[in-house]
Amino acid sequence: MNKHSAARVGAQHDTQTAQRPFRLLVTGGGTGGHTYPALTAIRTLQARLADQGRAVEVLWVGTAAGLEARVTADQGIPFEPVATGKIRRARNPLKMLSRANMTDMVRVPLGVLQARSVVARFRPDVVLATGGYVAVPVGVAARVCGCPLVIHEQTLRLGLANRVLARFAARVAVSSESTLPLLPPQIRKLAVATGNPVRAEVLTGDAERAVTALGVQGFDGALPTVYVTGGAQGATQINELVSAILPWLLEQANVVHQCGTASLGTQRERAAELPADLAARYLPVGFVGSELPDLFALADVVVSRSGAGTIAEVTALGKPAVFIPLASSAGGEQAHNARHLAEQGAASALLGTDVTAADLRDAVAPLLTDPQRRRAMASRARELGRPDAADRLVDVVLDAAGERR
Repeated sequence: MNKHSAARVGAQHDTQTAQRPFRLLVTGGGTGGHTYPALTAIRTLQARLADQGRAVEVLWVGTAAGLEARVTADQGIPFEPVATGKIRRARNPLKMLSRANMTDMVRVPLGVLQARSVVARFRPDVVLATGGYVAVPVGVAARVCGCPLVIHEQTLRLGLANRVLARFAARVAVSSESTLPLLPPQIRKLAVATGNPVRAEVLTGDAERAVTALGVQGFDGALPTVYVTGGAQGATQINELVSAILPWLLEQANVVHQCGTASLGTQRERAAELPADLAARYLPVGFVGSELPDLFALADVVVSRSGAGTIAEVTALGKPAVFIPLASSAGGEQAHNARHLAEQGAASALLGTDVTAADLRDAVAPLLTDPQRRRAMASRARELGRPDAADRLVDVVLDAAGERR
């Protein structure tokens, strides 16, 4: 074949590739930390290829009882369930030989067989796995079927599922440069720090809209605003710590407290006991939905857990934060996340199981009274943030599939 013929064949191949849909199979879930980064990557890939006049066919493989099943139904994304097993970790290896663990381990081969059938039928250009137990059988099936596998890790250290899958992944995407030295040399060669995808709307908040949407007309514009959150369900530990210092805190700041629907009544009762001027600066809410981007824009300081999603949002936005990790998080990952940012000067971290109200007050006080300190922490957090993480991850996905960007 001469060079002109080769060029024609290459051009024909590129045209055919551009015309056919790009097939992406996604797996991962169980929690929002695994689910929402994948969803953001899907939307980013669809927008990227739509600009090129190309469609994306997506299939999400997960567990029927997982968060991913509800999210895909809400988002109109095709979904296939497979069996999977959860390994309940314990410091004592003998305790891992529990009946529940042994029963679930038997489900893993079944999940692999089911996933292999799905992968073979869908024939994806690439498989993206974002962690969670369901990712293991699907990732193994991708290997068996010869499909390139990209794994994405949201936390500082690879989770159990991603540690298993990293051995035969085509690419390994991690959320922090600090993760790279922690990887075995063979895996490190395949790894790239993309950051953790953050929903685009989170980056476009407006503080004035938050004031209107939340009805916080009693807030004092001369004071900083603190956003306290324990996640969608609230966190009893954080609620109690904040309640213990609430009168003092409201002397220093306005406070929006996302306490969870179960605790909303209690927090409203506490607000009713406050002097009127302080109560006007306190807004307890059960749940924050579409207002979140605007609330982030309004907030000068964030007090929260330190899950991977929260870390990604706070750093992408450059928000000073005081993190109170969930002590029982898998592998202590929330503590690792918080400690890492604190060591970089990008946040304060209250570690351990015996955090007191005095500890919280001591961590928050300098951020409220010293604007320069707030700005310095915000700047350092922003340096570590990756607002373009979704685009970076899509680059990795397309590269693994052998596609031109």
